[in-house]
Amino acid sequence: MKRHHSYNRDLLYVHLNDRDQYVLSCGIEFFEFARSLPDSIHNLLLLKHQYDDGDFNRHTLLHYVPEDRVAKLVAENVAGYGDFCWMDFEEVEGLNVMAPHEIAEILYLGHTKHHLKLPFYNQLGNRFAYLAHDDGWFNKVYYRNLNDFFRMLGNVIPEKIATRKPEKNLLGIRKKRVYPSISREILKSLNPAFKEGAVFSIHNVEQNRNRLEVPIWIIGDFSNMDEMYEEFSQAGNGSPDGRLVFDKKQREWSLL
Repeated sequence: MKRHHSYNRDLLYVHLNDRDQYVLSCGIEFFEFARSLPDSIHNLLLLKHQYDDGDFNRHTLLHYVPEDRVAKLVAENVAGYGDFCWMDFEEVEGLNVMAPHEIAEILYLGHTKHHLKLPFYNQLGNRFAYLAHDDGWFNKVYYRNLNDFFRMLGNVIPEKIATRKPEKNLLGIRKKRVYPSISREILKSLNPAFKEGAVFSIHNVEQNRNRLEVPIWIIGDFSNMDEMYEEFSQAGNGSPDGRLVFDKKQREWSLL
């Protein structure tokens, strides 16, 4: 489906479905995801892609990226692929023992971005199933352990702020500031908002010498990101439902 809104890196939408262990998002790109979980991503089995430097697995008839070449894929413009879907796995031998019905399940997953069963396989040891269209615009990621989601988000938000909202020094020169990760406990306290569907607006960050505030709006459950943008264009004119606060002196995050 052709989208009507341009991609905005200053907006981050999150909707959590904890029953089926996935998160819908807009505003988190593959390179941000991968860099925020550097110890968790090994080999990648490509379900939908246009990458031309993968290895071919004859059992699944799918291409994969070995761990030592994942960094090259991370540097690619995967948003230009259209559909970009993958699952991680620990050993190539795990691919070679997948049953026909399991291969059918992951092909269906990549094709429709919906699961027949939760997409976690013991022989693969996979922690994620990453399903994106115009990567960063529509992402659906299944997590074997949702703590990985909170860890990822706790790294991505500070990095976005540092990149998109550099501070000025006394000479008026913009300088990127390094922010600590946001704790899992703080983000877990936002679970009710995530389950409804929430937006963090980097564009609307307010800061002074002592603190920085990221406004949060609860806007609802969307799988169509154009509709999400339309809703936020209205909701964003009102007061936020909460704020993520960084104390610059204590160098600590909290919720307001």
